[in-house]
Amino acid sequence: MPTISSHFLELFDAKGAPRGVHLSPELWSQVKDRILPTLENALYKLDPACRAEPEEKPEPMAEWETLLNYWDFTYPPDYDVACEHCGQSTGDWTRDEPRKFRLRTANLGGLVTFQCRSCKSLVLKKHFKKHLTVECKPFVEKG
Repeated sequence: MPTISSHFLELFDAKGAPRGVHLSPELWSQVKDRILPTLENALYKLDPACRAEPEEKPEPMAEWETLLNYWDFTYPPDYDVACEHCGQSTGDWTRDEPRKFRLRTANLGGLVTFQCRSCKSLVLKKHFKKHLTVECKPFVEKG
């Protein structure tokens, strides 16, 4: 990189420590599409709070109600949810305001999944005919 250019300028403080980079509009327009995704990924690692939260789909409450309507397991429905990773727990996830756990899926096969609002871990409740198993999987960033 040339040390002096009207298109690219590295910025330093009085002690010589790097402070930033300035790109001309012309240079930025040529490299933006290739560089911006890399910059965003690096920025989100340095400062996760700046990442925009994706729009949430509504909880699939109709699927939950369908599971309850056709409940044929040998035990009553359970409403308690606990996260093994951060310790968040509730005795009845449907009554929490604000929600500690968000319903992600519920199906007639007995699989019900929740996302922990604190650490984003996935809590899976697998309902079998005579027993229930619970798993907790840590949140994994995509990409």
